[in-house]
Amino acid sequence: MKDYIKIDEWKIIEEGFDPHVHKVSESIFSLGNGRMGQRANFEEAYSGESLLGNYVAGVYYPDKTRVGWWKNGYPEYFAKVLNAANWVGIDVQLDGEQLDLAKCEVSEFRRELNMKDGYLKRNFTAKTASGKIVEVEAIRFCSMADDETGAIKYSIKPINFSGELTITPSIDGDVKNQDSNYDEKFWDEVSKEAKQDGGYVQMRTKKTGFEVATGMKFNLTLDGNAAEIIAEPIDKEKYVGTVVKLKAGEGQTVTLYKYAANLSSQNHPSDQLAELTYAVLDKISAKGFDTMMAEQAEAWAKKWELNDIIIDGDVSAQQAIRFNIFQLNQTYTGEDDRLNIGPKGFTGEKYGGSTYWDTEAYCVPFYLSTAEQRVTRNLLLYRYKQLGKAIENAALLGFKNGAALYPMVTMDGTECHNEWEITFEEIHRNGAIAFAIYNYVRYTGDEAYLADYGLEVLLAIARFWSQRVNWSEDKQQYVMLGVTGPNEYENNINNNWYTSTLAVWCMEYALEVIEKVKSIDNAKYEALVAKINFDIITEGERFKHIIANMYLPYDEKQQIFLQQDGYLDKEQILVKDLPATDRPINQKWSWDRILRSCYIKQADVLQGIYFFEDQYDIDTIKRNFDYYEPRTVHESSLSPCVHSILAAKLGDEKRAYEFYLRTSRLDLDDYNNDTEDGCHITSMAGTWMSVVEGFGGMRMREDKLSFQPFLPEKWASFSFHIGFRGITIKVTVSKDGVKVQNLSDQNIDLLVYGKEQTVAGGAEGIFAN
Repeated sequence: MKDYIKIDEWKIIEEGFDPHVHKVSESIFSLGNGRMGQRANFEEAYSGESLLGNYVAGVYYPDKTRVGWWKNGYPEYFAKVLNAANWVGIDVQLDGEQLDLAKCEVSEFRRELNMKDGYLKRNFTAKTASGKIVEVEAIRFCSMADDETGAIKYSIKPINFSGELTITPSIDGDVKNQDSNYDEKFWDEVSKEAKQDGGYVQMRTKKTGFEVATGMKFNLTLDGNAAEIIAEPIDKEKYVGTVVKLKAGEGQTVTLYKYAANLSSQNHPSDQLAELTYAVLDKISAKGFDTMMAEQAEAWAKKWELNDIIIDGDVSAQQAIRFNIFQLNQTYTGEDDRLNIGPKGFTGEKYGGSTYWDTEAYCVPFYLSTAEQRVTRNLLLYRYKQLGKAIENAALLGFKNGAALYPMVTMDGTECHNEWEITFEEIHRNGAIAFAIYNYVRYTGDEAYLADYGLEVLLAIARFWSQRVNWSEDKQQYVMLGVTGPNEYENNINNNWYTSTLAVWCMEYALEVIEKVKSIDNAKYEALVAKINFDIITEGERFKHIIANMYLPYDEKQQIFLQQDGYLDKEQILVKDLPATDRPINQKWSWDRILRSCYIKQADVLQGIYFFEDQYDIDTIKRNFDYYEPRTVHESSLSPCVHSILAAKLGDEKRAYEFYLRTSRLDLDDYNNDTEDGCHITSMAGTWMSVVEGFGGMRMREDKLSFQPFLPEKWASFSFHIGFRGITIKVTVSKDGVKVQNLSDQNIDLLVYGKEQTVAGGAEGIFAN
């Protein structure tokens, strides 16, 4: 755990330059706008350790899977979002001496991420080897108003000398991914042009053929006035730049304004990319940096109107929740149903920027409540449009008759995960997709989605489950063999309770939705069953038989659901009894030792209880929580939030708050020693859930929003906004009770502490427990 980020309600602040945490900071201070993003790499040259990262949403490469033993059904490639052309580069020479913080004496270093207005600011003073001292201020952002663009204001002031500054703004497409399996570079040059005031590089990905034009336009001032410069355009393979020379006196400030654009062939014709890039650059440079900054602040203000969570009395918790919400909004805006949410977003390469089950299990609740309905609908449509590929994936593994297995990792619907125990066995991801459909429909009331799209997906998933189980003569029940549950510290186990419970629920829900769609639009139902050749008698009866006869492991002595058949055979040493030197075990132990241990990476049984808590009484939830949490090492970012929500449900304030801090400050404090690879974006939605569903106790009950909140001891109050079926409410929890303000003109019916309440449009209600 690291502790160097300063506490501030609206800013992430680093003071003093420490190269040992630089890669962590590059992740934490990352920027994005849903269409493009970048790590917080320096504009000027830096020869120290760094992970260069510029990303364009939806552009990926099928990197050849690297394994020693190829198995039938194994994915041929691991898709990954590519490190794209670096548009932030500004090389600086001071009388021929390069500015490089790895080679300078650095003082007064301050890096500041302004979350309220959406920009990154960096200040420092540097003394070169020859003794020259300069002050630098750099401000940049990825525009929310023009989401294919970004801008930089880079100011340099000589402090103890006068001389020639050579400044070279550039676009560098000669980049590679750090995680390339064979050190391959994934881009070919299509065209480029270097100009006196800018230029562009157009690149094409190998194999996938995506094209991206990255362009720049710039101007300079000296003490705020137009500067006399000598500009020389230069180019080399995959690179354009402009070498600018000018004289600067001691105490004078040279400012470079650099405007950049990333245009992709996903959104524009390839043969027009260069022309369109120049048009976009002309547009934003004509606005100017200050206007773009004002538009950025306005766009973020609109985001914060509905997204913000205000915590009074705990600045650390306040900073943390805003950081999580900020990064989520930078990563996904819901404007394009071809895009999804990678676990690292635009902050790093790990996990390839691909789609995981994290989206459906963790991100959907956040977007349901904080964005327009179409945003979550687009996330579901992303999966619907890939249903054909999911059926193909299942067929590769021997499943038939339209059974679908959604991939663990994907860009276009094709499975591209490169670990067999995940690819073939972690099949619970299918259930998360079905649960997201359920979650969306019960929250929005959009039952038309079921008839148009949802039922087709649900039936394909139910078909998979019905074929994946087999009848056990010994148990006289159906069993689920050879799986990996959410706890990836157990592989190839039998009868994982969570997976089997989810399978049963999926088939139950599919049968329920059949009846609902029949009543909504029987003609659509008949057309669907004809399209997919579904036989309600034979297949429906098989679903029912499996539901009634599924084996779900249970320990009568301790009255807990068993994580899997052999779990109690393991040596039961609690996490608190593990030496601190053994943690995290995924970095200290062999894989064999981990697999034989009782330790749980993340919520497994408890993930199922979180999904289906209405099915269990409070004593059942408590017994399972008290048994499994002490055995959980929380080495997945997805773990603390579920535990926080369940602890809050149980009234266990101490543990609920402890897990909230862990999930909310996971990256800011680098809990798991892995933030340098990128921030844990999808788990950040779980942080929002920890507050709203945990401390706020928000659930769906009887087709209404229900709140059962409590106030953590350290907080004076907290508040959040919820969008629900066209109505926006603000909920404030304080020592005086719960205040609900209806910000819309329609009445809303709620359950507060189990009692029905109506809050009229434009009015507010205060309710006590």
